Amino acid sequence: MFSRLFAPRVTAHAHCDLPCGVYDPAQARIEAESVKATQEKYQANEDAEFRARAIVIKEERAELVKHHLSVLHTDYFKAPHFEAYPGLHDLFNRAGKAASAAKASTDPATGQALLDLIAEIDAIFWETKKA
Repeated sequence: MFSRLFAPRVTAHAHCDLPCGVYDPAQARIEAESVKATQEKYQANEDAEFRARAIVIKEERAELVKHHLSVLHTDYFKAPHFEAYPGLHDLFNRAGKAASAAKASTDPATGQALLDLIAEIDAIFWETKKA
C-alpha cells in the first residue's frame, strides 16, 4: 500500500543527474591551474616550510581535478557522446593519469600537460552542449 502511495506518478527523463548546467570542465581547469601555479611557486622558493605547504596544497588540488574529471566523465557524458567521440574514454584516462603525475611532481610541465588535456575535454564538452 505504501509503495503505491509513494510511487512516482510521472517518470522524468534527463540527460544528467540534474538539469544540464551543473557540469562544467571549468571546475577541473581551475584546480589544475592551482596545481601548476603551486608547482611554479614551489620552484621559486627555497624555504622548506613553504615547500612542504605547497606540496600539500598541490596534492589536494590534483585530487580535486581527478574528482571533477571523474564526475564529468561518468555523470555528464553518455553513450551518444562516446560514439561521436570514440577517443573520449582514452582522453579521460590520460587526463586522470596526468592529474596523478602532477600530484606526484613539482615540475610545472606536468601541470601544463594536465591543463592541455583538460582543454581537449573542454572543447568536446562545449561541442556536445551545442548539439
